[in-house]
Amino acid sequence: MNVSANRLLILITAFILFILGIGLNLSVGASHISFAKALKSLVVWDHSKEQLIITTLRLPRTLIAVFVGANLAVAGALMQAMTRNPLASPQLFGVNAGASLAVVASIVLFPHLNAFSSVGFALVGAAAGGLIVYSFSSSGGMTPVKLALTGMAVHLFLSSFTQGIIILNESAGDVLYWMTGAIDGSNWKDVTVILPFTLVGVGLAVICSGTVSILGLGEETAKGLGQNTKAIKTLVSLVILILAGSSVAVAGPIGFVGLIVPHIVRKLVGENYKFVIPFSALFGALLLVYADVLARWIAFPYESPVGIVTAILGTPFFLYLARKERNAR
Repeated sequence: MNVSANRLLILITAFILFILGIGLNLSVGASHISFAKALKSLVVWDHSKEQLIITTLRLPRTLIAVFVGANLAVAGALMQAMTRNPLASPQLFGVNAGASLAVVASIVLFPHLNAFSSVGFALVGAAAGGLIVYSFSSSGGMTPVKLALTGMAVHLFLSSFTQGIIILNESAGDVLYWMTGAIDGSNWKDVTVILPFTLVGVGLAVICSGTVSILGLGEETAKGLGQNTKAIKTLVSLVILILAGSSVAVAGPIGFVGLIVPHIVRKLVGENYKFVIPFSALFGALLLVYADVLARWIAFPYESPVGIVTAILGTPFFLYLARKERNAR
């Protein structure tokens, strides 16, 4: 089987799994709804109680899982290409922790801000967290081990400030559950907030995917091929902040999606980012949709944060990658 046919087969399989995941996400919960009824309620309006549950609670939650999963996966793929570091991800680069700190601080200082303003704070915090980690880990040459140590140190440092704000301010107490990465309280307002950032961020990532592939060959090689590496890195960094910052503002700091998915996708479709970016978006959405289904069974019939499931899946994967890189060196 040639490469094109293999990619087409992977795309069809992933799309079928995606549709099944959407159906499961709409049907599984405290109030069980059959798979067929869940899908039928999306196209036939019958004013039933089941349809009300799906359209007001489960459908926006499912869409948030799709958008956040796609955003984080694409952000992770771009970070790994730009830094040429297999351990790079929004969580390890301090982006998630910085965005979380900014969002929690904005809730305390400006409690009447709207959701779009929270995204603005998240973008600023994400940029600050990423710059701190990059400045420390790149001095003397960035290595996977140095990135991991620096990223974890900055993550814990920023998270301690976030937790301190939550403890000392009653108005921030409600975000403690959100801090673990949760989408079960999502509504249509959250969908309208994250949708434009997803469209812009993923769209820009797809547009610049060709130059990202060249950048992945190394900065000197990219310059030799006539690429303006500074402009490319600036644009890619902006896209990463848009995708990761908006996701954290809506769903909290969900970890490991941006680390796991790009590795799986590159294994399946190759190193060409014209395919890695769109496939990462699809597989990221796929991962978070199924993770959300699993999260409902951890303490059924009560809800659990989806971040618990991604952490369970991502931690051993991270340790495997770290050990692999150490052995390779």
